[in-house]
Amino acid sequence: MSENGSSRLRVRDRSRPLDVILWGATGFTGQLVAEYLLEATRGGDLRWALAGRSEDKLRRVRDDLAKIDPRAAELPIRLGDSHDATALSKLAAEASVICSTVGPYARYGGPLVAACVEHGTDYCDLAGETQWIRRMIDAHHEEAQRTGARIVPCCGFDSIPSDVGTFMLQEHALAEHGAPCSEIKFFAGRSRGSASGGTIQSIFNLVDEAKRDRSVLSAIGNPYALNPEGERRGPDRSDQKGVRFDPDLGEWTGPFVMAAINTRVVRRSNALLDYRYGKDFRYSEVAAFGAGPRGALRASGMAAGLSAFLAAAAVGPARNLLARRLPSPGEGPDREARERGFFIVHLVGKGHDAQGKPFELRGRVEGKRDPGYGETAKMLGESALCLAVDGASLDAAGGLLTPAATMGQRLLERLRAADMVFEVRAV
Repeated sequence: MSENGSSRLRVRDRSRPLDVILWGATGFTGQLVAEYLLEATRGGDLRWALAGRSEDKLRRVRDDLAKIDPRAAELPIRLGDSHDATALSKLAAEASVICSTVGPYARYGGPLVAACVEHGTDYCDLAGETQWIRRMIDAHHEEAQRTGARIVPCCGFDSIPSDVGTFMLQEHALAEHGAPCSEIKFFAGRSRGSASGGTIQSIFNLVDEAKRDRSVLSAIGNPYALNPEGERRGPDRSDQKGVRFDPDLGEWTGPFVMAAINTRVVRRSNALLDYRYGKDFRYSEVAAFGAGPRGALRASGMAAGLSAFLAAAAVGPARNLLARRLPSPGEGPDREARERGFFIVHLVGKGHDAQGKPFELRGRVEGKRDPGYGETAKMLGESALCLAVDGASLDAAGGLLTPAATMGQRLLERLRAADMVFEVRAV
């Protein structure tokens, strides 16, 4: 079967004991997702469980959840290790969906994906590791098509605002103009929040992999690295590295660290959706810093800082210094800081309708909490609920997929209902 080929849709039922297992529930982000699931399902009948390595820690998480809602005292607990294939197989066989917060996924994620594929179990995570996702596609996509397992990485800040935001603009363009946007530009605007410890560790791990195997850099450097075999070419080139003024937004722009994964996910969505956005669709991501000299200065500072960070991550002593100053896995901001956080993304789409008349759309994606923690927990939680509760209505078969290609409109509706802004307007 081809990567973007169709296969049978699995009929959803409740024959398995659990709807969702939250894997990694004792980690910082895992606890936030657990709180989100608890609050989002008040009065519902979701059957879910907490899972991880330590029973004592899982019990403490459950006790804390019970202070929010006494019902949580009855949550089941499941034990396992990221490299214990037998335990992971038992987990995957027991639930309809596994929701994983255990990264870096290139170190810890592969065996769980394999177990989910084997048992036809849907899966979602927070991975932003292009090289690992490519390996999972190569190893498991065809078998997941056969078993019906929908494996959906990148269900957090990377890459839902990009992937679902692009899907939103394209669906609007098709409905209003009869044609998709031929180009969409993503601008990461104002935000308040901190990078998660998991994201930082994933970057460190990628640097280590690239040092051991230079082909890793070659693979992730391809703008179409996640596309199906034979379809890894197109009009897009490398992500922006320097500083530029963008006339469409009217602001100075610089490199956006998450473009390396987000752009590849959006392009894979297009391929999996049978090129609904067009074979010549162009997509790019940058960070926006405002107009005038101040905007140019901020963009230059960010570009220099990002280059320095990546260089330091490759050198032992410098990395050790960085690690002491940056969040570690399992650490994160307190509730007050998370609730003060926010992010705003702008999207500019351009195209021509069936009569050749040009049109332009403006999109906005906004989260009202810290992007790396509060809003990421929301996006992952809603992805798990979408797969578990709305699974039968999703027009997506098994495979190594993307959020937009799997959950598209339904996830968009869920995130809007969860107080995220996804809006589009004509210019």
